[in-house]
Amino acid sequence: MKKFLLTGLMLLAMTALIFVGCRRQGEASQSEAPQSRESTPEVSVNEDGTVNNPEDLVADPNKLVFWSLFAGGDGAWMDRIITDFNATNPARQVQPVMLVWADYYTKFGTAVAARRGPDIGVSHISRLPELVEQGMVIAVDDYAAKAGVNWNDFAPAMVEGITFNGKKYAIPLDTHAEIMYANLDKLKAAGITLTNNQLSIANAGEFKAALDKIKPILQSGETALSLPQQGDDPYRAWWATYFQMGGTPLVNAAGTQVTLDQAAAVRAADYIKSLWTDGYILPGIEDHQRFFQDGHAALVFTGTWATGVFSETAGLNFVAQPYPRLFGTNDACWADAHVFTIPAKQSRNTANTQAAVDFTYWAAAKGGATWAQSGQIPSNIPVQSSPAFIALPYRSGYSRAASTAVLPSKNVNFGAIKDAIIVNLNTIWLDQAASNAAVQNMVSEMNAILKR
Repeated sequence: MKKFLLTGLMLLAMTALIFVGCRRQGEASQSEAPQSRESTPEVSVNEDGTVNNPEDLVADPNKLVFWSLFAGGDGAWMDRIITDFNATNPARQVQPVMLVWADYYTKFGTAVAARRGPDIGVSHISRLPELVEQGMVIAVDDYAAKAGVNWNDFAPAMVEGITFNGKKYAIPLDTHAEIMYANLDKLKAAGITLTNNQLSIANAGEFKAALDKIKPILQSGETALSLPQQGDDPYRAWWATYFQMGGTPLVNAAGTQVTLDQAAAVRAADYIKSLWTDGYILPGIEDHQRFFQDGHAALVFTGTWATGVFSETAGLNFVAQPYPRLFGTNDACWADAHVFTIPAKQSRNTANTQAAVDFTYWAAAKGGATWAQSGQIPSNIPVQSSPAFIALPYRSGYSRAASTAVLPSKNVNFGAIKDAIIVNLNTIWLDQAASNAAVQNMVSEMNAILKR
């Protein structure tokens, strides 16, 4: 998901190589013997520990297989949660498998359709409607009740997001929002002081005024604001700007009609593009998070998941805060959420399914304080108010983003809609199309997607 290589992830690579040789078909019994080494393909493992062909990885018949997409700064923290859980001597321990982020949903869908999926999966809440619609995940209500899940421990919006036709299909893990990080050394050099340990910004004018103070102190190859010129992160900045400008939901509640405010979408796109044209962002940045981490940027827009990595970077003196309020009177920002899912299987051992849900709730509740160290905002409200979370540095500076963020539309086609938006916005950032034309094309593609 992110590009930083962590020692903890290398352990997963070693584990994968050790266990190459067989795969579990469907719901294997504890006595089922593994296939021979010669009868199965080798598992392809990358340097960061991600597995290219997880369906061919050996599955310990006595453990629950968990397919994860946490292949970056947050991956090591999930490994710690799993290690801690396994140390409690549960009915079934958990065996993690880290997939390549870009391939996750394709691999997950293919494996589940072939009834060779894992015991536990994870999904963005934005992709959950699609998984439910396609029958790839099961309702967890009965298992959650036996696990002791108290749904009041989660924000109502989060519970609503996992509920379809009165049934709940996931256990919420976190909210991860797009926020802003500031390099304190560069702010000091620019003569910018903080208010309550944050850069005070009330509107777009104040933001650009701060950037204007930063530009003169930059060295060659440095940037006032770090942001790539295509992909998810400029889309997330556009998302925040659009909703701060009073933008309407992208589609109606029924999911049958595009309701995006085209004028606001164009204004938001023009503003984000101005950050390049006005010289505040160095063109051509690819790994903007790493650019900031290496000290080449004063500010960066990126996700909460970067906090853990930034915190462990020697010499990086920074502060984290919510995405700045640039327009209007609200603090809208982009966010998504991770939720645990239970994939559908051809046959199902209910004891194993119960053990799987037991783990997911344990990870969200007992493991929530550990997960918060990655930088994510735990979905579990008692964890958010716990002394362990409050004591973590930086988090209190942006935790309110969980309540001000605008979550993706609850729509089975949102994945395709998001792709269409990003592709068209990219043409604006890269000077390949005028903003009006790009947004008109975006809406046309969104309408076509809804009519499929």
